[in-house]
Amino acid sequence: MTNLKQITGPLPGMAAVALWMYMLCGVGVYGVITHKLPIAVLALCVFFAAAASGLLRQRRWGWALSLASAFLSMCYGGYMLLRFHEPSLLVTIAVNLIFFLYLVRPQVIERLR
Repeated sequence: MTNLKQITGPLPGMAAVALWMYMLCGVGVYGVITHKLPIAVLALCVFFAAAASGLLRQRRWGWALSLASAFLSMCYGGYMLLRFHEPSLLVTIAVNLIFFLYLVRPQVIERLR
């Protein structure tokens, strides 16, 4: 019989959030390589990669970075939606909102070291 307090790995949702952060990082790097985004975006890519890595390792700083990046990405998507009227950004905003709300759940916070 296993002890209920013994927690081994990240929750599946935490892995999904980390995968989303890695995807955002990849999109940013691709945009810089193809000269569609400024080189300053690489700083955000490092931020996204660090957040995903820390979240997969179940560190509190990874959770905090993931929470901040989901919130800021959601806000940026909202700004771009209002500024340029791109309805496809609604998907990005919705995904970031879902991940933000998932990360503030008590079950997720309990898993962090």
